[in-house]
Amino acid sequence: MKNPSHAPSHKAHSRRYIDGMKRNSSVARQPSSVAAGQIHTYAQLQRQIHHDLRVQHPEWVKSNGDSPMCDRYERRLAELIAFFETRHTNSIAA
Repeated sequence: MKNPSHAPSHKAHSRRYIDGMKRNSSVARQPSSVAAGQIHTYAQLQRQIHHDLRVQHPEWVKSNGDSPMCDRYERRLAELIAFFETRHTNSIAA
């Protein structure tokens, strides 16, 4: 089934993200500002992803600091977390 909005599918976005990570492998290997295991809240995770996407993909950031592509990734992550959280809650209630 074709995507009627002609927007790239989530799979295409994921593929581009992985390809970008490969192209920017030196950036991807740099330690982030929060070491593994130090993220304790959802808000911290959001901030870290916000920062890391912009570091790994400076081409996505406009001169005014806005980044619609990063915003889409962050919004999609929030949707997925909400979806799986709901599924988990429903499976416990069943």
